[in-house]
Amino acid sequence: MASQRPHDMSLRSRPAAARIVPFAAYIGFLVAESALDGALDRRWLYAAQVCVVAGLLAYLWPAYSELRAPGRARARDWLLAAALGAAVWALWINLDLPWARLGEGRGVASDLTGGAALAGVALRVLGVVVLVPVMEELFWRSFLMRWLERPDFLAVPPQAVRWRAVALSSIVFGLEHHLWLAGILAGIAFAWLYRRTADLRLVIAAHALTNALLEIWVVRTGNWQLV
Repeated sequence: MASQRPHDMSLRSRPAAARIVPFAAYIGFLVAESALDGALDRRWLYAAQVCVVAGLLAYLWPAYSELRAPGRARARDWLLAAALGAAVWALWINLDLPWARLGEGRGVASDLTGGAALAGVALRVLGVVVLVPVMEELFWRSFLMRWLERPDFLAVPPQAVRWRAVALSSIVFGLEHHLWLAGILAGIAFAWLYRRTADLRLVIAAHALTNALLEIWVVRTGNWQLV
């Protein structure tokens, strides 16, 4: 009798876990930063957070079929993603209202000067512009939004996701951010783009542009409460 191949129980073979674990690691570092309350230099903690999340995304990359498939987006789809990313940025900086905040922004590089400030900003750009859009869109839109529609989420086309799942996932997405109202509206905008184009790469690009514009804005204005 031929021996049976053991089941592959690695994270790469578990679609939900592959999308949850990088996000959970990111949140875990935020919780640790809050618990330590300044006992450890938050710049080093943020550097560790970036390295861990980047490592997890690299290791789990084979599990992200929607990012490894051949590209099919048209030029007008990329223009739509860019326009949406800029619109979400404009919305974000205009919804910095006292009643629409939960706590304070992180502002990792806000207290640095000179060359150290450049290093802090570079670290934030790597984390916020490169890693966070990938990690968050894999969790919020690829996984959670579709999972709320049906547990076998990989079988759910983005266009088939109903607005109940969009609303629920966007509300929780917004509450993850200290500008909760801006976050909810951003979540709805990114979900709309995913439903319209069915291409997560376009959503990641829009999210990355929003974050890049926010980084430029806070560096120029010094308003670190936006991020």
